[in-house]
Amino acid sequence: MLKLYTTPNCSSCKKVKSFFEKYHIEYSEKNFFSTPLTREDVYKMLSYSENGFNDIISTRSKIIKENNIDIDKMKTSELIDFIIKNPSVLKRPIIISDMEMQIGYNDEDITLFVPDSVRDEVCDECASDIDCNFDEAISIIKKQL
Repeated sequence: MLKLYTTPNCSSCKKVKSFFEKYHIEYSEKNFFSTPLTREDVYKMLSYSENGFNDIISTRSKIIKENNIDIDKMKTSELIDFIIKNPSVLKRPIIISDMEMQIGYNDEDITLFVPDSVRDEVCDECASDIDCNFDEAISIIKKQL
């Protein structure tokens, strides 16, 4: 099942949840303003990142700018503690599957989370006389958004 890390007033978070609900994609949500992040949460995010903390932290966040924080000078344990105490520094939403992580909402990338069963339904409804390929199915899904 997908794990979705969100905040209450995030428009991108709302788009992801709406997309998942429309396509009956199961997910568990963790609002990291109301439910504190754990070290395990942060380690899981980092395990899927290509660029470590740079992938998940918004260096434009108010806390980082106002306090002149240089995340590159912090030790890993310090940075994890900082994130747990200041979750607003995280980019959002963060979506984690068994295979990958996506940060933010992107019309192209979000379709990666559409399960095969939904793709099959879309292909069954395809107007072409031949079986839909993946690109055709995604094209149909995007038109429905």
